Amino acid sequence: MPRTIWSGAISFGLVTVPIHVASATENHSIQFHQYHLDDMGRVRVRKVCELEDREVSQSEIGKGYEVSKDQVVPISDAELRELPLPTAKAIEIQAFVPLESIDPIRIAEGYYLVPDGQVAAKPYKLLREALGRSSKVAIAKYAWSGRERLGLLRVRENAIVLHAMRWPDEVRDPAAVEPPDEKVSEEEIEGALALIDSMTQDDLEGPEFTDAYTDAMAKIIEAKREDKPLPEAPEPEQPGQVLDLMAALNESVQQAKASRGEDADVHEMPKKKTAKKQPAKKTAAKKTTGKKTAGRRPRSA
Repeated sequence: MPRTIWSGAISFGLVTVPIHVASATENHSIQFHQYHLDDMGRVRVRKVCELEDREVSQSEIGKGYEVSKDQVVPISDAELRELPLPTAKAIEIQAFVPLESIDPIRIAEGYYLVPDGQVAAKPYKLLREALGRSSKVAIAKYAWSGRERLGLLRVRENAIVLHAMRWPDEVRDPAAVEPPDEKVSEEEIEGALALIDSMTQDDLEGPEFTDAYTDAMAKIIEAKREDKPLPEAPEPEQPGQVLDLMAALNESVQQAKASRGEDADVHEMPKKKTAKKQPAKKTAAKKTTGKKTAGRRPRSA
């Protein structure tokens, strides 16, 4: 069982569900420390008081808010725990909404909400079953680490998951990074849809969803530990300049199907439409003065 991060209750109308919170994710990436390269001595960050010019222990360190250069207001952990907020001790559900109505950019890390003892088992299961059958998620407010937060509650198998959420004013307006407007043809859109279809999967299982960076780093560390040659890095593919978007889409579909052992000729890409050439008009036997014949052929698209 992961360690408990926070303890409190879910407030669901007049129903209270005592819970404790555990992280729903793990970090498996390789962690590095800093070392002095001359003698490989560990380099550490020391916490020093600027006024006394000495290193201080963790027990001597607390939080403070700087009102001005000459005034700092100390805030203790006990005071943060006793904030005058209804959400300081409870995850208060505010509303239920369809998951599709929430922009994924607002959803952050996830935590498992674990029923705290036998007394919480029945109301916990009640909320879990109701959430599952409603096909909705709950939006709640809670206070952790000195600030009030917004959260999303959903069901994952037999557990209720709490996702931290960003407040609306924490998400930047996409207009700030809006790319220049470019026209794309209907054939190009259909080609992109064909590529999406060829790359569609039912789940996220497979070698392409493994952490290749961590695996490669582990091989380097093992080689250096055993004083062996480092593994050779594969030659990176140099992306060429896309001159014909339809050709690039077509080739991408063929590669995606070939990687899955599928018939590359199935569901061919839409081809560019070209204007039909019109037969040239016959010119008169005699030349006419002052007028040109209107026999110009249209340009092919």
